[in-house]
Amino acid sequence: MLKYFTGSIFITILGLIGSFFVGQFYGGTTAAGLEALFIAAVLAVLEISLSFDNAIVNATILKDMTPVWRHRFLTWGMLIAVFGMRLVFPLGIVSVMASINPWEALVMAATRPDEYAKLMLAAHLEVAAFGGTFLLMVALRFFFDAEKIEHWFATVEKPFAFLGRVEAIEIGLALVILITIAHFMPQQAESYAFLKSGLAGLIVFVAVDGIGAFMEASEETMHNVHKASAASFLYLEVLDASFSFDGVVGAFAITHNLFIIMIGLSIGAFFVRSLTIMFVEKEALAKFAYLEHGAFYAIWVLALVMLTAPFVHIPEWVTGLSGALILAVAFLWSLKKGPTESAE
Repeated sequence: MLKYFTGSIFITILGLIGSFFVGQFYGGTTAAGLEALFIAAVLAVLEISLSFDNAIVNATILKDMTPVWRHRFLTWGMLIAVFGMRLVFPLGIVSVMASINPWEALVMAATRPDEYAKLMLAAHLEVAAFGGTFLLMVALRFFFDAEKIEHWFATVEKPFAFLGRVEAIEIGLALVILITIAHFMPQQAESYAFLKSGLAGLIVFVAVDGIGAFMEASEETMHNVHKASAASFLYLEVLDASFSFDGVVGAFAITHNLFIIMIGLSIGAFFVRSLTIMFVEKEALAKFAYLEHGAFYAIWVLALVMLTAPFVHIPEWVTGLSGALILAVAFLWSLKKGPTESAE
């Protein structure tokens, strides 16, 4: 078991040491360094708790990818997750919000962190709408799957699977949810921004899903198998990004230091990758029948939390704890079912 997390533990040690020196540099005292180290550790734990279900979903897709693309996801994808989502993405948001170039945004993050954090938090509505809608579509696609045979809560899931025979029903339901939330928002400007970002998330999901369906249409040759794996790689990267959106923006409510946030969330991202590898190699999803179901229930909860952000703020630790509890119940339920049936 430890072999899967050796690299993540090494990165954690380096990251926590680095966060101490960053905090000491900005605060000028050892106490400031220790505070930064603690904040980075908290952010890492929050990232892991929020993304545990992401690791399970990653594993379901990764097991069907070719070894080449699986390796690329665990290497290129890691670079995208760490530097793309934890550094470039926040800089991009501030660049747009402040109408400045990314280098100026980086200088602002280093020299005027409070102003930088204010711009990041101002974009939370649009970011939550985009990521929440994408994750909502991921969950709805799973529950509206007409070909799904295994059901955890059959009373709830069977009707959804039956309705899945209706073409694009998940898109229609997502639109109804978006329009309903936007309708009850008090300010028209916020309502428009929320709806626009939500529709963008919906369009991106349809586009990525469509590319995947096109590339998977024929798998008779190895070339086409590689194309299908490439489409899965693209889907996983967008999915990872959607999981990261809320965590990256929400982290600025804990600290205004971009570099501490990047270190803490990156530690969590490495552990999520380690979990993904373990789930694939241990064939955990075949052994525990309801673990995948639990992950999609947790995604459903996370999507609703993000989409209802305009009305109520739910702390990240509450969201992470709820997801962990759902997965724990799914795991115990799988054990109750028995290893023989689960393996089938």
